[in-house]
Amino acid sequence: MKKLVVLVFSLLLLFPTKTFAFNANYLISDWDFTDIFSLDFNQIQHYLNRGFLADYQTEDSEGKVRYATDIIWRTAQNNGISPKVLLVMLQKEQSLIEDDDPSQNQLDWAMGYAVCDSCSKSDPAIQRWLGFGKQINSAAMQLSDGYLADIEAYGTTQGKYGPNVPVEIDNAIVTPVNAATAALYAYTPHLHGNENFVEIWDRWFSTNYPSGSLLQAVGDAGVYVIEYGFKRPIHSWSALVSRFNPNLIIEVSQETLDNYPDGSPIDFPNYSILQDQESSIYLLVDDTLRPFDSADAYHSLGFKDDELNPIDSDDLALYEIGEPLTVSTTSITGELVRLSTNGAYFYLQGGYRHAVLTEDIARVRFGSHARSIIPMEVEQYKEADQLLLPDGYLIKSGLEPTVYVVAEGEILPIASESTFNSFGWQWNDIITVSNETIALHRLGDTIE
Repeated sequence: MKKLVVLVFSLLLLFPTKTFAFNANYLISDWDFTDIFSLDFNQIQHYLNRGFLADYQTEDSEGKVRYATDIIWRTAQNNGISPKVLLVMLQKEQSLIEDDDPSQNQLDWAMGYAVCDSCSKSDPAIQRWLGFGKQINSAAMQLSDGYLADIEAYGTTQGKYGPNVPVEIDNAIVTPVNAATAALYAYTPHLHGNENFVEIWDRWFSTNYPSGSLLQAVGDAGVYVIEYGFKRPIHSWSALVSRFNPNLIIEVSQETLDNYPDGSPIDFPNYSILQDQESSIYLLVDDTLRPFDSADAYHSLGFKDDELNPIDSDDLALYEIGEPLTVSTTSITGELVRLSTNGAYFYLQGGYRHAVLTEDIARVRFGSHARSIIPMEVEQYKEADQLLLPDGYLIKSGLEPTVYVVAEGEILPIASESTFNSFGWQWNDIITVSNETIALHRLGDTIE
């Protein structure tokens, strides 16, 4: 399902370029603090691949030996704390995410749990919390069942940390604006420690590019498309231009790219002909392979043997297998048409018709040319989902300053011009469309 991310900002206001600035009263949102689905298992592993924890196995809180990734993922799910929070705390407390050779002491006290400023790690009273698995589980339980539960029930935890409750931290007055900020101060009652938390959080998670974003590291030729939190390498220029608009490529730092786990590569241009090791032949349509049901179908539809590209079984498994193509299948590689009666647009492809409800969508997706057609001819095609604007495009209405970037079926407002600039988007890439086109896409959360 396509997702549309919407950027909203006032074109009349100017904001500074985004830089790291520590706001002691606001560390992260309550949603970010408790979003247990913010990273999946593979994405957690991607972060651990930066250091020693990549292949680390040890006992969890119940004494069962598991990989570090498994321990973190299970702890997040069981305790209602975001795996992002757990990763940042592991880095903040003991540098464990990026340390290639941590000491046993770092691993044993991974989250700094139960170790107060004046405490000794050899104190017999705290040895029951020693161990990587116990540290992560106990810290997560403290955050959720302890601090957050207290705040929900009583407004504060430890009698002083709560939303909109001023508290003295390192000789400064801090007023947490939400439960997440209060809980983090309860865990680490120091400004510097929480500033480190926010710095790490921003470094890893502050710029989350929406699906459809085309990213390229500065000084590198490779281009990636972001899809559902993964970066997919595009391995040829022909593959790039067959599916995306290269004018929308955004230059980013290598570190920004490294924050995304690898997704499946895009090796072939759209509508390539692929042949597997068993001699079955397929037409590639985006990420779907449509098999030809016979050699006659393959040849009758105008394809030649010298167009075949070999594909092995491992690569074949990365694709969805679609409906077979037969000798009677029409508009194999797609065609934009327009009804001669009322001017309505349709996209015909592989025996299906997709409604294209506005001229804007037709123009952005397919250009200006559309073949005139009578309704009876269109009705011979099976009805399929309507087409929206493609991912990665920036759009706005001619009547309002709201700007949108297309990315998965929702429209996510962007709060400021500085956010727009910080993502690397270009003002001259904004396309003006009708209010009708904008209204076809759902509204989602604001990008800040």
